[in-house]
Amino acid sequence: MAYQAAADRYDTMKYRRCGKSGLLLPAISLGLWHNFGHVDEYENGRKMVQYAFDRGITHFDLANNYGPPPGSAEENFGKMLKQDLMPYRDEMIISTKAGYHMWEGPYGEWGSRKYILSSLDQSLKRMGLEYVDIFYHHRPDPNTPIEESALALDHAVKQGKALYVGVSNYQPEQTAEIAKIFKELRTPFIIHQPRYSMFDRWVEDGLLDTLESNGIGSIVFSPLAQGLLTNKYLKGIPKDSRAAKDWGFLKSDHVTEEKINKVLVLEKIAKSRGQEISQLAIAWLLRNDVVTSVLIGASSVEQLKQNLVSIDNIEFTSQELEEIEQILKA
Repeated sequence: MAYQAAADRYDTMKYRRCGKSGLLLPAISLGLWHNFGHVDEYENGRKMVQYAFDRGITHFDLANNYGPPPGSAEENFGKMLKQDLMPYRDEMIISTKAGYHMWEGPYGEWGSRKYILSSLDQSLKRMGLEYVDIFYHHRPDPNTPIEESALALDHAVKQGKALYVGVSNYQPEQTAEIAKIFKELRTPFIIHQPRYSMFDRWVEDGLLDTLESNGIGSIVFSPLAQGLLTNKYLKGIPKDSRAAKDWGFLKSDHVTEEKINKVLVLEKIAKSRGQEISQLAIAWLLRNDVVTSVLIGASSVEQLKQNLVSIDNIEFTSQELEEIEQILKA
């Protein structure tokens, strides 16, 4: 049976303006960093993408190297588009990135014009698209002038292969520098994608202020600290968890007693709010207007469904925020 999107898909999702641009993003977006590669079950990923769109998640975030193997998440998503979602292309925000290692040789990573534009062409081919809505430089290149990377992104827009551009993992000073270049070029630079969670708050040391002063939105990744801000690891490391896998960035030694103890205390606050710890962690990020969207991953429809409930309660009392602050700083 052919997929048909839910008629009520826009009834419950909240949409937030991305900086000072005209683009609205869903408060929760779906990232395909994990669980969408060729090592994963395709139909499970397909069900998650369908469910996400049916619940108002219009934004799907990828990168050239997502998998594993690299490129396979884009290939699988392209297949899902062809099978199910292409009739709804104008209702979707699709993003991809270039910056990390993708192919062999001196032109297969970092930030040269050669690499960035070649990578975008490859990504579009894998997904079967003529353009992406947002194209990011995935990480700053210490050996390539920021201006060269900026001009490559600007060229992608002028070619009609990207509608907006963004950066990821840029420090505050680097973000301000590239924002100035984009302003002179009149490039639609609207978004930064940094890592941000209760356990990783580096963006609070200047980046959020830089984004706000430049009218740039943000979409934060790893909001649950790769699963640490859930109840998944409270009784050890499950065999099917990220920490137990050979690939990925969460390792078993990251699951420390100190963090687990903090999660146990935070869980009490979550329960008092009628939330799970994961829902509390997502809501805590959305309390800040500079955070346009929270980028979540999922391994099942059930997990996705649970995290979507987060948007129902993103208001905090000053007492709750103070208690959370004391727990995190302990």
